[in-house]
Amino acid sequence: MAELTYKITEHLGDLGETARGWTKELNLVSWNDREPKYDLRDWSPDHSRMGKGVTMTADELAALRDLLNSLNLDDFE
Repeated sequence: MAELTYKITEHLGDLGETARGWTKELNLVSWNDREPKYDLRDWSPDHSRMGKGVTMTADELAALRDLLNSLNLDDFE
């Protein structure tokens, strides 16, 4: 199996932290030396390990933003 490489090119923000100290982060990540994409996933404190996540293009991130903006979040409380 080919080795997976990654580089966090820009940290955009944290959404939360687990009891183990891992943080759910939105970052720009270059996977296998490709163009960076928006990436949402859990990361260990030193960024050496990661959980499952979602990688999106700028268009997909904008579509997600529009979808979230259209939701009435009061319905989920």
